[in-house]
Amino acid sequence: MEVIDLLGYVGALVIGIVLGLIGGGGSILTVPVLVYLLSINPVTATAYSLFIVGASSLVGAINNMKKKLVDFRTATVFAIPAFIAVYSTRKFLVPAIPKHLFSLWGFEVTKNIGIMLFFALIMVVASISMIKENGKGELQEVKVKYNYPLIIIEGIVVGMLTGIVGAGGGFLIIPALVLLAKLPMKKAVATSLLIIAAKSLIGFIGDVQNLEIDWMFLLVFTGLSIAGIFFGGYLNKFIDGGKLKKGFGWFVLVMGIYIIWEELF
Repeated sequence: MEVIDLLGYVGALVIGIVLGLIGGGGSILTVPVLVYLLSINPVTATAYSLFIVGASSLVGAINNMKKKLVDFRTATVFAIPAFIAVYSTRKFLVPAIPKHLFSLWGFEVTKNIGIMLFFALIMVVASISMIKENGKGELQEVKVKYNYPLIIIEGIVVGMLTGIVGAGGGFLIIPALVLLAKLPMKKAVATSLLIIAAKSLIGFIGDVQNLEIDWMFLLVFTGLSIAGIFFGGYLNKFIDGGKLKKGFGWFVLVMGIYIIWEELF
């Protein structure tokens, strides 16, 4: 095994540790690790990321269910349009994107470059969300109210974004659950993991029909990420999650800028 491959598998563990430490954000590292450390094609990498993110989030969601933090009704209302959008995106939209998108000043933008640039943009937006996070996680008993039209629109948008870039989209889902369903922050975070798990795994089903999947690699990588979650959960007892999340946000920002530079220059 080459050093770069070894770093890729270490990256799998780090993704899980970040998820375990701060309850989200680790999935944003999955595609860069697969593409830049393990030299996997971006389209395949986003597919693998859906499975890894889905399986990892499911572990967190099950843990939250035991703590009675998951609002199943809200998850269902939000997830149904997201399911349809992410499956349709992976099954029909991504395969339909042409290999060569356009040329600008002599620079040819291919499908792979386009996906990575779009992913980098999502990373930058997610990093700003993490850096600005105020860390309020108190659990308040508030009557849940639903703005159905906006929840459906948000579900479709998040589903499409998840389908294109292979990330969970928690930085979009959590504010939507707080603002549109009036969930307390802790319940919003817990419920978002169930939504992310379900829509990511359903999106991956759309890829199984289009791509050749290396199941052995995918299961090993996912297993390492899940192991990292438990280790991160243990470390969380000793580390300030709020400060860590802001620090990780700055790291994601630098990574997003690096990807833009790497793809363009």
